[in-house]
Order: sequence, then C-alpha cells, then structure tokens
Amino acid sequence: MSAAYLTMSHRELDRSEVMHRLLERRLSHRQAAVMLGLSTRQCERLFARYKRAGPQALVSQKRGRASNRKLPEDQRTEALELVRRHYADFGPTLAHEKLVEQHGLDISVTTLRRWMTEDGLWQTRSQKLKRA
Repeated sequence: MSAAYLTMSHRELDRSEVMHRLLERRLSHRQAAVMLGLSTRQCERLFARYKRAGPQALVSQKRGRASNRKLPEDQRTEALELVRRHYADFGPTLAHEKLVEQHGLDISVTTLRRWMTEDGLWQTRSQKLKRA
C-alpha cells in the first residue's frame, strides 16, 4: 500500500482542524463560520464536503491550474522576439513603450519585465550587483 500525500496551506490546515472539531460536535456551525471568516451557509457547505471527501475536500480546487488572466504563449513569444530583434539594449519600460507605439502590442510593463528577466534579456539591479 503506497502512502498518499496531501499538500495543504496553513489556511487549509486551520480549516481542517475547525472541521474536525465540528465533526466531533465541539463547535457549532455558527462558531466555525466566525472562526473561518465565512457565512454560516458556506461553512455548512464546506462541512458537507469535508464529511464526504475528508481533508482533501478543503484543498483549493484552483491549485495547479493556469490563471484565467494568463496571456497566450504566442503573445509572449512575439513580444520577446520583437524585443530581441529591435530593442535588445532597452529596459522594460522603454521596450514596452516601443512595443505599444510601433507594434500595437498591449501588455503591461510588469509582465514584459518578468518575461525579459526570465528570458535573460534584462537583469534586475540585484542580479547585476551579484554578478559584479
């Protein structure tokens, strides 16, 4: 028999403890709801799921899934290719301005900065200091 591991955040562990106390009838739904910062109704739904599936029912269903706000990979590829070809010596802010003005690519400066850093096209100040 293989051991199954369940990774839970601190918040989910706290929820598990509260649900266990609720199962043992040491807490009321109202008290549990207050402790968890939920409505009584939401606490009851969570408890029903906990009774059905155990502690794994408390783990976020969104874990491991891509964000709904994630930009398409081809947009990232296009932006980085343009930066490599035309704006290799630019910082993220100026490169962003040029991508918007010249190429109509509308992505945030922060996103472009992250992409450029991940791709090695730009280094943060702390990375430059480490290298020197």
